[in-house]
Amino acid sequence: MKITHASLEEAARQGLIGVGQVAPLWDFLQAQTADQPSFRFTHILYYFGGLIAIGAMTLFMNLGWERFGGWGLFWIALAYAGAGLWLTEHFLHRLKLAIPAGIAAAFVVALAPLAIYGLQVAFGWWADGRVYRDYHAYIDWRWLIMELGTLAVGAVMLWRYRLPFLVMPVAATLWYMSMDLAPFLFGATVDWEMRKFVSLWFGLLMILFAFWVDVRSRQARDYPFWLYLFGVLAFWGGLSMLRSDSELGKFLYLCVNLLMIGVGATLARRVFVVCGGLGAAGYVGHLAYEVFRDSMLFPFLLTLIGLGVIWLGILWQRREEAIAARLRAFLPAPLRALVARRH
Repeated sequence: MKITHASLEEAARQGLIGVGQVAPLWDFLQAQTADQPSFRFTHILYYFGGLIAIGAMTLFMNLGWERFGGWGLFWIALAYAGAGLWLTEHFLHRLKLAIPAGIAAAFVVALAPLAIYGLQVAFGWWADGRVYRDYHAYIDWRWLIMELGTLAVGAVMLWRYRLPFLVMPVAATLWYMSMDLAPFLFGATVDWEMRKFVSLWFGLLMILFAFWVDVRSRQARDYPFWLYLFGVLAFWGGLSMLRSDSELGKFLYLCVNLLMIGVGATLARRVFVVCGGLGAAGYVGHLAYEVFRDSMLFPFLLTLIGLGVIWLGILWQRREEAIAARLRAFLPAPLRALVARRH
């Protein structure tokens, strides 16, 4: 539920709170949510600037940087990391700004692959044919050392600072690793079908890990958000790209997507709902264009189904609290606490 200043003023007009309480209560709520990411212009500037800085040292590095050689890249990455650590400390302890501090700390973690690559090149441990910018564009099992090093740096930074945005480069690295593991485990000639299965199972493991973090977390900060995001993308992407020539397989795909929508509604995680909704819509499109392509009744039937779903939503809204309370009674205590916290 989003509380606005106008809603507090309306509550005062209805006599629920005093008129003099509106301003101090609003200031209190603003202070409580100052460090929670939201669609504020200030936060947009924070993240936009941070992503530009991270992108400059990762996605958008050009081939000109290879002229610095291995040691040059290593010391440049180390110097940038030192500046990022100083900014993290300055934002967090001097200015008390957790969001910019988290972005600066994530910048430090994002520099780990460049530093490791520089060391590999400097010691002659890097085979010809790949350069650093390829790390973000091509799948290659040789990136695994860089990914493991990045995870280690991310774990140390998380232990030191406990800032949620630090999970972003860790989750992104795990996503990269899910793609690079396939050629490492099954050889360079592994086909795309095997890559899809690796992505599916690795994504499922990330989702389970995110759920474990979610249940164990007792703080308002949302640490598992990025793990859920990249885990669901890896799982759903691998699942959606699997080929199935049977209608039963496609129907099971629909069931998994509907289950994802239910899980997303239960855990209050939109990424499940969005991906599940896209998958379900894709299955309906398959029915329309393949199974019932010449049927005149299918659009009418689909319209009735859509209206029926809307009617179910109305019934659910009227009895949501009672139904939710009964369903939550069957859940384990930690999961009940999680659902209550998210709602």
